[in-house]
Amino acid sequence: QVQLVESGGGLVQAGGSLRLSCAASGRTFSSYAMGWFRQAPGKEREFVAAMTRSGDNTYYADSVKGRFTISRDNAKSTVYLQMKSLKPEDTAVYYCAARLTLWIVTTPTLYDYWGQGTQVTVSS
Repeated sequence: QVQLVESGGGLVQAGGSLRLSCAASGRTFSSYAMGWFRQAPGKEREFVAAMTRSGDNTYYADSVKGRFTISRDNAKSTVYLQMKSLKPEDTAVYYCAARLTLWIVTTPTLYDYWGQGTQVTVSS
């Protein structure tokens, strides 16, 4: 079992920045590929960013490419999502997820573990 706890969400003005954290506990964090997803009201959960378990490969949704950066610190069992140049359309609940795999995974149904989510609200 892996427990994931997100933090760092909040209210920010358009153009601002936030850094989300996802702390993992349980089994060996470095064995898991990690992903960030988001879900806005009335919409399906969508992929945001993912990283391999070693951290040497990343992948981003087109909507956040160049603005968001995923990173991880395996020593701290934590994955981060640095968000810059935020837009009102980035408003959503953000979730981190973990999958026991070598590869980057962008499909939410393939992830094994999920956090409870953290709200990000971007005002215009």
